[in-house]
Amino acid sequence: MDAPPPSRAAALAVARRLVEKGHRALFAGGCVRDRLLGREPSDYDVATSATPEEGAALFPHAVTVGARFGVVVVPIDGCNVEVATFRADGLYVDGRRPADVTFSDPPTDASRRDFTVNGLFEEPFTGEILDYVGGRADLKARLLRAIGDPEGRFREDHLRLLRAVRFAVQLGFAIEPETFRAVGRLAALVAGVSAERVRDELLKTLKRGRGRGLRLLDETGLLPHVLPEATTFRGVTQPPQFHPEGDVFVHTALVLDGLDLRGLAEGDQDTLVLAALLHDVGKPITRSVDEAGGRIRFNGHDAVGASMGDVILERLKLPTKRRTQVNDLVAKHMQFPNLPKMRPNRLRQFLGQDDFALHLLLHRADCGAAHGDTSLASFCEDKLAGFRSEPVLPPPLARGEHLLAVGYRPGPRLGALLRWIREQQLDGELADRETAVRRVQARFPPESEEWPPP
Repeated sequence: MDAPPPSRAAALAVARRLVEKGHRALFAGGCVRDRLLGREPSDYDVATSATPEEGAALFPHAVTVGARFGVVVVPIDGCNVEVATFRADGLYVDGRRPADVTFSDPPTDASRRDFTVNGLFEEPFTGEILDYVGGRADLKARLLRAIGDPEGRFREDHLRLLRAVRFAVQLGFAIEPETFRAVGRLAALVAGVSAERVRDELLKTLKRGRGRGLRLLDETGLLPHVLPEATTFRGVTQPPQFHPEGDVFVHTALVLDGLDLRGLAEGDQDTLVLAALLHDVGKPITRSVDEAGGRIRFNGHDAVGASMGDVILERLKLPTKRRTQVNDLVAKHMQFPNLPKMRPNRLRQFLGQDDFALHLLLHRADCGAAHGDTSLASFCEDKLAGFRSEPVLPPPLARGEHLLAVGYRPGPRLGALLRWIREQQLDGELADRETAVRRVQARFPPESEEWPPP
C-alpha cells in the first residue's frame, strides 16, 4: 500500500495521538471535500473533542492561533496541522468573528460552517464520511450552497460573500440559486471587510477562476463594491478591426482567461493577474471618436491606466514593490507595436527588463483576446534568441570614476555622458571602456559645455 502524502501522514499522526488519549478526531472541511473530488489536499485540518488545553498538553510544541476559538497549530514532520475543538458559535457582532464560542460535537460544528461542501468530516482511519449538512449531494451536483439560511451565514461573516465566488470558480461549481440571490442582496456588506482581505480573496478568485471570476463578481453584484472601476468597462465599445470580441469588459475577462501562469512564482502570478485586470482601466475615460471616419481611439489610456491602477492598488493595500511592478506592466503594454522600429539600445533596454517575461505573457494574452496576431511576441522571442551567448544588457562600459579620471567634473553632465556611452554600447557602436572614454573625450571634451544628445 502506498504511503500517504506528507500532509496526510502528519494529520494522521496528530489524529492518532488524540484518539489514543480518548478524544474524538476527524478530518474536516476542505481536505475532505478535495479528496472526494479526487484532488490531493495541500493541508489537513483536524476537528476534535479535545479542548485547547488538552490539545496543548498532548502537543507541547503546538502554537495557539485562536485560543478563544479552540484552534492550535501542531508542527509535525515539516507540516503544520490545524487542530480545532468542535464548537458552536455565538453571536457575530462585527461581521467577521463570533463574540464567543462554546465547545460542542460534530453535528453542531458542521452546522456553523459556511458552505455544505466545506461541512464534511472524515474518520481518519476508516475513510468514513460524516455528512450532517448535505455536502455530498452538493458535491455530486457541483453546487455551492450555504449551510442553513444563506443570508444568516453571510451576515455572520461578510467575507463569505467573496468566498462564495472564490469557491465557485475554484471548484468549477455553480452557486445554488438562493445562495446566489443572497449574495446579491447583501453584496454591499463587503464594504466593511478589510482591504487586505478583499485583496487576498480577489487575487485567489482571479488566479483560480480567471475571466469567470471577474464575470461572476459582476453577476453577483459584488464588483461595484470590490472594484468599482471595472464596472465601467461594460458598454465601452472598441474598434472592431482590432477588437472583434466586444467591449472592454469582455476583452478584460478574455485576457484573464488567456494568461499562462504556469511555472510562475506566487508573487509573479499576483502581478500578472492584476496587470491583466487593470491594463485597460484607463479606456473608459480616454475613449474618443474621430469626427472624420468615426474611428474609436483611446489615446494615452496606458499612462492614465497606470495612474488609476496605482490608486486602486494602494486602496487594496498591495505592497509598494508589487504595486510598482503592476503599474509598469500597465504603463508599457502599448509599447510592443513600437519595438520593431526602435533603435537597438532602446529595444535591448526593453527586452532586458528584469520582469520582461511578465510583459510578454501579458502581451500574448492581450493579443489572444483581441485580434489574435502574436507576431510581435514572436519578434521579441527571436530577438532574445540572438542573445543566447551574451546578456541582453551587458555591464556598462564606463562608470563615473572613469570619466572623472580624465578631467570631467561631477554633476548632471556626467550622468548624461554615461547614458550616452551606454546607448552607444547597446547600439553596438562601442565595445570596450578605453574606446568609450576616448570617444566621449573627442565628442564632448571636458572643457566644453556641450551636452550629449538626449
